[in-house]
Amino acid sequence: MHPRSVGLLAASAIALSAALSAQTVQINGAGATLPYPLYSKWFAEYNKLHAETRINYQSIGSGAGIRQLIAQTVFFGATDTPMTPQQMRQAAGPILHLPAALGAVVPVYNVPAIRTSLRFSGALLADIFLGRITRWNDAAIAALNPGVALPALDIVVVHRSEGSGTTYIWVDFLSKVSPEFARRVGVNTSVNWPVGVGGKGNEGVAGLVSELPGSIGYVELIYALQNKIARAVVQNAAGEFVDASVESVTAAAAATAGQMPVDFRISITNVSGRGVYPIASFSWMLLYERSSDPIQARTMVGFLRWALTDGQKYCQELGYARLPAEVVRLELAALGRIRTS
Repeated sequence: MHPRSVGLLAASAIALSAALSAQTVQINGAGATLPYPLYSKWFAEYNKLHAETRINYQSIGSGAGIRQLIAQTVFFGATDTPMTPQQMRQAAGPILHLPAALGAVVPVYNVPAIRTSLRFSGALLADIFLGRITRWNDAAIAALNPGVALPALDIVVVHRSEGSGTTYIWVDFLSKVSPEFARRVGVNTSVNWPVGVGGKGNEGVAGLVSELPGSIGYVELIYALQNKIARAVVQNAAGEFVDASVESVTAAAAATAGQMPVDFRISITNVSGRGVYPIASFSWMLLYERSSDPIQARTMVGFLRWALTDGQKYCQELGYARLPAEVVRLELAALGRIRTS
């Protein structure tokens, strides 16, 4: 072959290789609403560093994200509650649960006459959501809030109208502190509420609480902050009344870091420890360990290594806590379970 032809072939091969390496990789995911603001920030910042990587995420709720992952209509799912054994069996292969975010669920209320943060115990919240306490000036509320002029106003309970990871975190906590709540309502993403009105999504609950005087509901911390709704401080297992913050949520995760199971499926509501906010939770990314698309798998592993390290700097500005260093160490090692070739 003529040397010039050889040179042209080599140049073409190099150009083709460069084109392939620069080819855009589109990855689709869906699931939990709790981490959505953080995920959006991560995906945008990672795209600035790796223009060839585009990650699209639909915030449709934990249950829907799990269903789409099982059906393999998305590459990854996201959930605020671990998959159940039944859901794991329905999946096409082993699923890796990776704690990706730390968040908090907070009680929010609309009592126009009150200008201070109210204090609630878990047992008191359980009785309100069971319909046993129906007025704001009830003696049980007054006992925890001495000196606060509580009005004789009816309590309107607001809860989620659809299944959600936020509900799971909320009822997981209430069931741990109230045997009656555990018996009558239980722990699930969707439960039969004894009282109240439903709002769709965190946005719906936040909207109803903002509009209805006398109402109380539960939302993820970021939605309380964004909507400027009054939120209560909650008594933890150590007897302290603690506000939800980056520090108090980090304390909840750190208290269980040494107990992290191999599959990362752990509840951190009502854990023991000083300074711990008791209604905190990990939010997990879900990926098949054996993917049929090694290019997407390699790309996603690269993104997750960044999110678990450099990406953590974006957590606090959005109201999320950084993952504890020990949890990050375990997760980076677990990424090796994902088949990338």
